[in-house]
Formats: sequence, structure tokens, C-alpha cells
Amino acid sequence: MGKSLKVYLPFASNELKRQMAYKGAFYLFILISLFGSFISYYLWMAIYGSSNQAALGGLTQNEMVVYVFMVYVTSSVVTISISDWVSDDVVKGTVAMNLIKPIDYRMSLISRASGNMIYRFLVPSVFIWIGVEIYKIKVLGLPAVTVRAIFLYLLSCIMSFLIYVLFDFCFGMVAFFTTYIFGMLMAKEALLGFLTGQLIPISFFPAVLQKVFDYLPFSSMVYTPVMIYLGKYTGDTLWFMLLRQAVWVVILYVMGSIIWKKVTKRLVVLGG
Repeated sequence: MGKSLKVYLPFASNELKRQMAYKGAFYLFILISLFGSFISYYLWMAIYGSSNQAALGGLTQNEMVVYVFMVYVTSSVVTISISDWVSDDVVKGTVAMNLIKPIDYRMSLISRASGNMIYRFLVPSVFIWIGVEIYKIKVLGLPAVTVRAIFLYLLSCIMSFLIYVLFDFCFGMVAFFTTYIFGMLMAKEALLGFLTGQLIPISFFPAVLQKVFDYLPFSSMVYTPVMIYLGKYTGDTLWFMLLRQAVWVVILYVMGSIIWKKVTKRLVVLGG
């Protein structure tokens, strides 16, 4: 275990250094994403303002405020795309070099994504999280989050991160068949915005669709950790949600291993 960590740790540290070297582009990405969160905030405030109900989709207006910005914090940390890295390696032919190196290609990608995740958490997600918590207590009058809830939220976020990158690895394997997947990446991001609960909480969907989502990994990527943070999952339901995330980590890891073995048999290198 220590030897493996020593091998893959440089991938994470190098990605962390790369993010720090290009801070301008990263902060621009953050500002654009945060701007989208404020648009979502004002939209939901208008929806609640025009409704006669105190709660919609199981969330009060104050809870929806926290939901909107915690979705931003959570998604910015856990949704690290690695499929575009796979596509880039296929186009350049560098994926062939990884096949002859004494490393696991998927683990190297996950390690890189881990470095990216750490940077996004430290800059600026943790500060926005603190700001949300202060606003929640001082302005909205909601109780402070407990230490237990923070631990469970972070645990859920780690599994959400693994679910997302393992799913994205499987998605990236499409590059071995189509080479360029830029258009598919855009479609994937738009679709996941709905399926992960980033745009609309899953509880707002019809009951039938919510049942369908129970058999898919997408709600476990963003929606589940945010609902844990809000205290919407308690008792057996909470542990079931965490267990479901763990099961999806295993399923997607096995799927990725099977797909990887198949696509490498038909590898066509265009460069390198």
C-alpha cells in the first residue's frame, strides 16, 4: 500500500502544482460557476415567492438557499472530469506509453483528479462553505451543522468523487472508438446537471423518476452528500445512502476494468 502511494502521489502533487500555476484560468472558471449559482438562487427565490406552500420538494425556502450554494461547493470538488484527459491521450498517442509503464493508467488519472480535488477544496470551496454556514446561522436562522454531519458529508463527498471519476473513466473509453469526444463531453455535462441534482433537486422530480434514479449512480454524485449535509437523511436511510454510494464505487470500478481490457485490444494510435 505504501509503495503504491509513493508511485501515484506525484501525479496528485503535479496536478496540484499545475492548478496553482494557472490560477487565473481557474478563478475565471470559479467566477463563471458562482455566477450561475446566483442565477439559480434568484430563480428559486422567485419560485418560492410565487408559491403558497412553505416547502417545495421537501425543502423550505431557507433550506433551498443552502442547497443551491452547497451544490456549488460539492460539485466543484467532486465533479473532476478525466474523460477529456483520456481523449487527449488517445489523440496524442501518449496512452500507448502508459501501457508499457509499470503503472495503472486509471489510478494515475484518479491520482491527478485527487490533486485537482484538493486544490478546489482549499481554493475556494472551503471559504464559500464557511460563508454559507455563517449566512445560514446569522441570516437564515438555521441551526449550525454538527461535527457528525460534517464528517458524514465529507465521507459522502469522497465516495461521490470516486463515483464520478470512475464513471467518467468509463465514459472516456468512448474516445478509443470516436477519438474526438468534445461534443459528447458537452452533452454529458448538460445531462449530468439534471441527473445529479445540480440544477433541480431530485425530490422535485415525479415519484416514478425518483425510483429510476435509485438504480442509477448519478444522484450519488452531488445530491446525496448535499442532502446529508442538510440533515434530510437520518437513521437507516442515511446508512443506506452511504452504502449505496460504496456499492456504486465497486460496480463502476469493475465496469471500468472490463471496458479497459476490451478497448486496449483495439487501440489505434494517431500520434506519439
